[in-house]
Amino acid sequence: MAGVTLAGTTTTRLWGSPTSMNYVSNRPAPGQRHFTSEAVEAALKEAKLKIKNPKLAWMFENCFPNTLDTTVEVGIKNGKPDTFVITGDIHAMWLRDSSAQVWPYLPLANKDEKLKSLLAGVIHRQTQCVLLDPYANAFNKELVPGEWESDRTDMKPGLHERKWEIDSLCYTIRLAYHYWKTTGDASVFDADWQKAAAEIVKTFKVQQRKEGLGPYKFERETTRQLDTLSNDGWGRPLKPVGLINSAFRPSDDATTFGFLIPSNLFAVNSLKQLAEISRAVTHDESFAQSCLALAREVESAIRKYAVVKHPKYGKVYAFEVDGFGNATYMDDANVPSLLALPYLGCVDRKDPVYQNTRKLVLSTDNPYFFKGSAAEGIGGPHIGYDMIWPMSIIMRAMTSNDDTEIGWCVKTLCQTDGDTGFMHESFHKDDPNKFTRKWFAWANTLFGELILNLIDKGKTGLLDF
Repeated sequence: MAGVTLAGTTTTRLWGSPTSMNYVSNRPAPGQRHFTSEAVEAALKEAKLKIKNPKLAWMFENCFPNTLDTTVEVGIKNGKPDTFVITGDIHAMWLRDSSAQVWPYLPLANKDEKLKSLLAGVIHRQTQCVLLDPYANAFNKELVPGEWESDRTDMKPGLHERKWEIDSLCYTIRLAYHYWKTTGDASVFDADWQKAAAEIVKTFKVQQRKEGLGPYKFERETTRQLDTLSNDGWGRPLKPVGLINSAFRPSDDATTFGFLIPSNLFAVNSLKQLAEISRAVTHDESFAQSCLALAREVESAIRKYAVVKHPKYGKVYAFEVDGFGNATYMDDANVPSLLALPYLGCVDRKDPVYQNTRKLVLSTDNPYFFKGSAAEGIGGPHIGYDMIWPMSIIMRAMTSNDDTEIGWCVKTLCQTDGDTGFMHESFHKDDPNKFTRKWFAWANTLFGELILNLIDKGKTGLLDF
């Protein structure tokens, strides 16, 4: 049993049972919001009318605009829009998180010039981040020393953290590509963008480790095993087979085997997008061909080394491999994950290898799949045992073909917010009141994206429970 207090109403209930509450908006007062988009406000108002469940409508209102309400800092730099996006309770900009946080607003960009400019500002800011250091995952707003300046790596002013993660660069491409495809605005692909794109491809090629270990290494004095790399900062040995090394996962945890397969699949998709931009906008056929050749090489290596036979599920995608024949069978909630591959456009959700993989990662044969009295879902070593990430439940819904499963996901998300009205980084499988990160904007806007997608597909019945 749990006592819950919200807006002056207290109830005692079992998790999942009905409750009586007064749902008062948890958004900042209008004058305290970092940014207001008329298009987002209109979409919010329209969607709420279609959500019959009062708690779900309240949560959607709190979550969907959370990135704009609380995390964006908008300005002009060098005559161009400049948008710095913090993750929430950490005042730094991750390439991954910032891309994902503003992603659900892209479909509304053509309805709101201010919003369109904000999105262009994120792309310009990310371009400068990549030019500063393509190996860094998180950046400060100004060129000042960061929190982790004592890490044993090539730290520079302006870097918050320097963990090499393939997906950081992929997310940068994803946002810029889809901004262009949505708005038709190619102005973001300026000379600096083209330099950054070249740095991205160069970094991917270096991290194939065909010509040695490359320049990147990382060590940190820490009690957390996954916050540092073994072997003097180089990580475990890898056999160069065409895959790209990722020293860290999207969770910012060190990889076990550096060829992280969800991120390699993401890279294949991103390289194809770079090639399209190069042909259609910057008219650099040589660079386009270089991108496509690398994409083909990585894709071929994935088929050869990362599609492995599991004794129970048959052919599946391994989570990580090392090229020597070693592989890990697991998934982590952070995106890109194996579960999220169709969401990112990396595989078809009907692909039999993906379907086998999905069954594996959504079972107790995945060591980071937790099932309790409050919910079931995927977590990861970043938080540890028994902590489910709402992001994994959202991705389960986003990649499902089964309305019953999708409905369960939405209901579970609604019932495991700890009655805060927001998503969190993680919550305990038996007690949603035990959660991490009360202000985590990526999960909030991702939840909003799920609800809007269901409304757009005419599946409002799944929101009525």
